[in-house]
Amino acid sequence: MTPNLVHLHPYPFEKLAQLKHGITPPADKPHIALSIGEPTHPTPDFIKEALSRHSDGLGIYPTTKGIPELRAAIADWLGSRFNIPAEFINSDRHILPVSGTREALFSFAQCIVDPTEKPVVIMPNPFYQIYEGAALLAGAEPYFLNTLEASGYLPDFDSVPEPIWQRCQLIYICSPGNPSGAVISQSEQEKLIRLSEKYDFIIASDECYSELYDDEAKPPIGLLQTAYAMGNTDFKRCVVFHSLSKRSNVPGLRSGFVAGDAKLLQAYFQYRTYQGCAMPLPTQYASIKAWQDESHVLENRDLYREKFTAFISLLENVCDIHKPPASFYVWLKTPISDTDFAQQLYAQENITVLPGSYLSRPFDGINPGANHVRIALVAPLAECIKAANRIHNFLTTLQ
Repeated sequence: MTPNLVHLHPYPFEKLAQLKHGITPPADKPHIALSIGEPTHPTPDFIKEALSRHSDGLGIYPTTKGIPELRAAIADWLGSRFNIPAEFINSDRHILPVSGTREALFSFAQCIVDPTEKPVVIMPNPFYQIYEGAALLAGAEPYFLNTLEASGYLPDFDSVPEPIWQRCQLIYICSPGNPSGAVISQSEQEKLIRLSEKYDFIIASDECYSELYDDEAKPPIGLLQTAYAMGNTDFKRCVVFHSLSKRSNVPGLRSGFVAGDAKLLQAYFQYRTYQGCAMPLPTQYASIKAWQDESHVLENRDLYREKFTAFISLLENVCDIHKPPASFYVWLKTPISDTDFAQQLYAQENITVLPGSYLSRPFDGINPGANHVRIALVAPLAECIKAANRIHNFLTTLQ
């Protein structure tokens, strides 16, 4: 076996299961799961109908690059959403469909990291654990950028020492962020692109929460949008990852795309022809319909806004809670340790939330996820309201 396997940490939900082990929560309070970022809003009927209508495609091997109609639909959406003129997005060169962003974020590092050069892969801390696993199994050293309250839970690129930039081959960014929902500004993205030009590393921007935002007048900016605005119309060293899972409530469809630097995508395409993750044809046709419709996405955002408003209004008088600019998470500061908070909340109120320290690593003398819990507002509105009331009761017992 690869020796790098020993460096992998248990997944956060394995740790959470151990934390809850042996606890019997109150039977008169039905369980409310707010720990996993799995959308539960209904999948739009037109997506399910398209999937069924093209079920005959299950009898055909799909190609790695996907059908031209899917790439065209993605290119149209990408250009419209991020204000990039159509002539600068070539659906054959700049777009590659993938089976969800999770597998793509992982496999991308396996493709582009050169392990013979003592590589560093930079990532935010806390982070989506796939980034770390991808770096370790590619033979790279992870370098963590603590995202703290003082910086608005955003990475501070100025804090990275020059020797780290010199060894950096890849940086993962997540905007809007998981778990905080913080959005990296255009000026900070410009700074990062200039650093990539100076030190010759690749930026992998995980933008899977980009369509879940609070202010309709201020949708989160994307990395390719920033690159284009800077005159980097070839998107050199810039690659973005998008998914239908959160946008369209189809996490089981496993459909997303990678877009950006054509030279990088050509190499990644070649890698994927061997990896074997081609998207089934029914999935491709259903994805076309999803990327071509915005009305269901607007309805989705409205549902999350309603839940955030109700949830926060019930808790703001007993804790320091804020609505994030994007995502469906509340990144809540805890008055006791995050693990004690999560364990006691489950024991007393039968609610599961995720300790923030499980999403991060100790770095620079601190664990930046400590004393926070991630609360995913994915349950129906009525359940979120019940959860808020129970959390309110729990918090009052701690005061």
